[in-house]
Amino acid sequence: MRKMTSTKLAVVGAGPGGYAAAFFAADLGVDVTLIDPAPNPGGVCLYRGCIPSKALLHVANVIQESRHASAFGIEFGEPRIEFAKLRGWKDALVKRLTDGLGQVARQRKVKYLRGNAAILDANTLQVDGVEDGPQRVQFEHAILATGSRPARVHGLTLESSRVLDSSSALELEDVPSTLLVVGGGYIGLELGTVYATLGSRVTIVEMTSGLLPGADRDLVVPVARRMGHLCEAVLLETRVVALEEDGPGIAVTLEGAKVSEPRQVFDKVLISVGRVPNSNIPGLENTRVKVGPGGFIEVDAQRRTAEPSIFAIGDVVGEPMLAHKASHEARVAVEATMGGATVFAPAAIPAVVFTDPELAWCGLTEQQARSEGRRIEVARFPWAASGRSVTLDRTDGVTKLIVDPDTERVLGVGMTGPGAGELVAEGVLAIEMGATASDLTRTIHPHPTLSETIMESAEVFFGQSTHVYKPRKQPAEISKI
Repeated sequence: MRKMTSTKLAVVGAGPGGYAAAFFAADLGVDVTLIDPAPNPGGVCLYRGCIPSKALLHVANVIQESRHASAFGIEFGEPRIEFAKLRGWKDALVKRLTDGLGQVARQRKVKYLRGNAAILDANTLQVDGVEDGPQRVQFEHAILATGSRPARVHGLTLESSRVLDSSSALELEDVPSTLLVVGGGYIGLELGTVYATLGSRVTIVEMTSGLLPGADRDLVVPVARRMGHLCEAVLLETRVVALEEDGPGIAVTLEGAKVSEPRQVFDKVLISVGRVPNSNIPGLENTRVKVGPGGFIEVDAQRRTAEPSIFAIGDVVGEPMLAHKASHEARVAVEATMGGATVFAPAAIPAVVFTDPELAWCGLTEQQARSEGRRIEVARFPWAASGRSVTLDRTDGVTKLIVDPDTERVLGVGMTGPGAGELVAEGVLAIEMGATASDLTRTIHPHPTLSETIMESAEVFFGQSTHVYKPRKQPAEISKI
């Protein structure tokens, strides 16, 4: 016998999109059922993604800072790392956060079903694996927030404990002597940073001509330079064409114009070539929901699918696959289920790469503007001219603005340097509020701080930066750019 329950809103998937939707709906007085196989809400982000990776990156940063301190005349010596304790600390903070979300769900009276959901029809779910037996859940509306999983490379499907993905790499079972990272995107660079700092000799392979293909090249340069020093090798325009077991290691066949040794053996290999949406939801074919190119569920501006009662948010509906994007889509979808006229139409979604230095951007990129043939002016402020950056002995950063030369409106903001991920939110606000470069110059920033680089970038646009000389452009000159 299956237990029958009903709910006004069913949310499938309890990651940053799903639990944000459930909690927001509950705050609005909606009866909510949140469904996920994990013990508590959190999703991949908290259990096997954002949170554990940033915890380990913090550890890597502490180690790097201690080594860098010798430049100031302070010697700490090489750290002694207790890996069991490090793993325990990482796991404990994940548990603390996910247990906390479980408590918040109970406080909001969100019904949490631990199990796997399948769709029976446009208003019914079946949830298996529930502790007290399978359940059928009837709903008025459902929000699919099933997230994504690590992508695999066609032909590189060797099943081995020595071949890792972004989830298994965070288990930190050991620190291999040698590690090959396949993919020079943000996941590969972040995890490569962790393992290299902890003692692995890391080689990064990227099939394109540069690391972090989606970011502007001038922002990537400091990161690429730092990774070059940290890693054993960074091989661009290179492919991995074969993997095979070789005794205690993995034999890798590389292909590329600059590859001197096509066959190399590594203790472990990390495949980090992006993520794919979890749109293969059982029973989805029982509805009118459509799955488009790339496996993404098709939705409108309210995140409604072709089935009027079903919405979808987060990684499963498209790029960018970012937790904060999912959380904001969640609010739109919930309001739409209640008849609201809201739509998801952000002017800027920030992206952050938590390497050392960090790289962050939002809005229009220079690369995108050039490809679209848009008229822009780029104003850059080098962190070498920042007093705060000099006191940190980290002068390799840069802040840039993408500005409309006619209206002075800020269209994009990018930066590379320590703490860039914390600073970029000001850029997001500027773009969302339609701020101009003049607005930024008139916003008093505290001194000495890295946040001043945003203000001074705007001053560079007018040729009036206190700390960087740039001949001032006359209005006629600006219009010709």
